[in-house]
Amino acid sequence: MSGLERARFWRTPALPGVDLLKARYVTHRFPPHAHEGYAIALVLSGVEEFAYRGTLHRAGPGSLSTLNPEEAHDGYAGVPGGWSYRVLYPSVEFVSGIAAELMAGHGTPCFPETVTYHRPTVALLRAAHDAAEGGDDLASSTLARTAFAALLSRHASRRPAGAPRRDDDPAVRRAREILHERLVDPPTIEDLARAVDARPFTLIRAFKAATGLPPHAYLNTLRIIRARRLLQAGTPPAQVAGDVGFTDQAHLSRHFTRTVGVPPAAYQRAGTYKTGA
Repeated sequence: MSGLERARFWRTPALPGVDLLKARYVTHRFPPHAHEGYAIALVLSGVEEFAYRGTLHRAGPGSLSTLNPEEAHDGYAGVPGGWSYRVLYPSVEFVSGIAAELMAGHGTPCFPETVTYHRPTVALLRAAHDAAEGGDDLASSTLARTAFAALLSRHASRRPAGAPRRDDDPAVRRAREILHERLVDPPTIEDLARAVDARPFTLIRAFKAATGLPPHAYLNTLRIIRARRLLQAGTPPAQVAGDVGFTDQAHLSRHFTRTVGVPPAAYQRAGTYKTGA
């Protein structure tokens, strides 16, 4: 990360299930990856570009980017000066709990639009993020729920329960299961294809069409998700590296920093953040 770049990840007991990021990036490039939960980003200055759902998006100052769980995307500067932003990463459970009070019917909330410009919603989310950074538990918890209620009411829809999944292809579904099971000792693409009764190139194409990622990038996403859980639980980074299948701590740090935006040790120290930056 260059000297012009800075990033801080933190969590607060006032917002269980929500990770928070405040960052400025210039040369940093996020590789294609996905999150377990949602990513809600507010660009303050500059421009971020990212590929998502087969489209290249540009998010400028005042924009609101809403990314759904398990949806592949990347991210990089869209102008020479980079971009600064604040991001909220709420879990599916956090968002679904608020949605249950607001939206009729069943199913997981989803955001059909990716980049929008709606000042009232952006202002509410920014206020919640600011309050969490300042350590004001009552304000941050109140503002966050108010902000997410506005976000869901204006921007979200329901993904009906039982709706077709993108991985209804049985070969892709089984391949994903194998990668989950073999995080530390993954098979070659030939062995993976053989295990699901498919040809390697056919499986690669189908897997990427279903998940947005080729199998090796999907595996790295799984490893980073697992690493985040272990780091949050206090597991030393050196042990985390081996537990999730990276060759050593440097290997973990390289992939983790590229994908999450901060090094593993900094992420682990971000259990709570109670003072302003």
